[in-house]
Amino acid sequence: MEMKLTIRRVPTVVSNYQDDADKPRPGCGRNCLGHCCLPVSKLPLYAFKANPGKSSQEDAASAMSFVNILLTQWEDRMARGLFRYDVTACETKVIPGNLGFVAQLNEGRHLKKRPTEFRVDRVLQPFDPAKFNFTKVGQEEVLFQFENGAGDDSYFLNSAPITAVDRAPNVVAINVSPIEYGHVLLIPRVLDRLPQRIDPESFLLALQMAAEAASPYFRLGYNSLGAFATINHLHFQAYYLSVPFPVEKAATHHIPLSEDTMKSGVTVSKLIDYPVRGLVFEGGNTLNDLANVVSSACIWLQDNNAPYNVLISDCGKRVFLFPQCYAEKQALGEVSQELLDTQVNPAVWEISGHIVLKRRNDYEEASETSAWKLLAEVSLSEERFEEVKAYIFTAAGLVQADEEEEASEGEEATYAPVPAHPLPVSEGCLVLQ
Repeated sequence: MEMKLTIRRVPTVVSNYQDDADKPRPGCGRNCLGHCCLPVSKLPLYAFKANPGKSSQEDAASAMSFVNILLTQWEDRMARGLFRYDVTACETKVIPGNLGFVAQLNEGRHLKKRPTEFRVDRVLQPFDPAKFNFTKVGQEEVLFQFENGAGDDSYFLNSAPITAVDRAPNVVAINVSPIEYGHVLLIPRVLDRLPQRIDPESFLLALQMAAEAASPYFRLGYNSLGAFATINHLHFQAYYLSVPFPVEKAATHHIPLSEDTMKSGVTVSKLIDYPVRGLVFEGGNTLNDLANVVSSACIWLQDNNAPYNVLISDCGKRVFLFPQCYAEKQALGEVSQELLDTQVNPAVWEISGHIVLKRRNDYEEASETSAWKLLAEVSLSEERFEEVKAYIFTAAGLVQADEEEEASEGEEATYAPVPAHPLPVSEGCLVLQ
């Protein structure tokens, strides 16, 4: 008989309609994102340029327009009272240390949740229309459609029909339980009701959003099932934080690739001196090249039931991939009670170094040592990581040129620091240096 590993999960509420998802309704009765309402609706539209690789002063102005439009729309939803709490009032600080972990005290995020049984030993699970999904979200939570404008310029319309006539639209909606300023959800092809699994098209869309934002402080993240995704409906998260993430400052060790596999322009490194083992994909002749390589790696992981998290950084030019095993250890009783008591679920943001703490005592006593201790439980062992890396390389069509030398003291490592000064965008959250 098959053994199922489950843990009692209290998922984060990401929509104001989530609590009512299982209640029967006589028809719709409201403007939602389902087939009953969305196809005949009008929503704001952000149309991004077809070639994000172009760079000019006009393109920079357009990029600033994207960030400003998104944050202006987000603040409008805040003024309407659509969020469950005021995240801009949350205390945030940079923890002293080499990496500069960012800690936030967010006591309100765990107060309004509904219990559920979450299966942690299956990364791929079929879409269940009976459970909460984003077609049940009200249109007031949507900021705009996000579609390819098929031209050289981006533009924004305050109201537009659903433009994608041949497929379901992509939408950007607020996360009503935000963990940072401007926290939104990118939901690809919302009407197609895709389960939480990456494919090349959806991953390219996420890269296009990062490229359109053109800000090092606007990142996108992805959590697979089993790696603390709580909604089995395809989505990416994104938000704006004007300090570098610790993982962005971490050293990396370049992995040499054969000449044939370098034609795409994508380079690969692995993190060193960081608590979670991970791979870093950079460059690419086009966004498509980077999307194809990374999505191939993700597809292998999810097809082989390996939970993972993804961080899209540096305006879509740099992608961090973290296979992880925290939920597996948690289900097997291998995580200490001390860590469990923190109620921290190490998903993509925590792994990247932005740790949301729910208890004031944990926040006040946060240190680089405590952050490292938590994140080290997430990481695969060195042996398991190298085994997974080999499979990922095969799946992505990458061939290592030479036997990789382990990074050691005195060996040159690469650092890719994020600029020290934020772009001139207003931000509500104060980060205490």
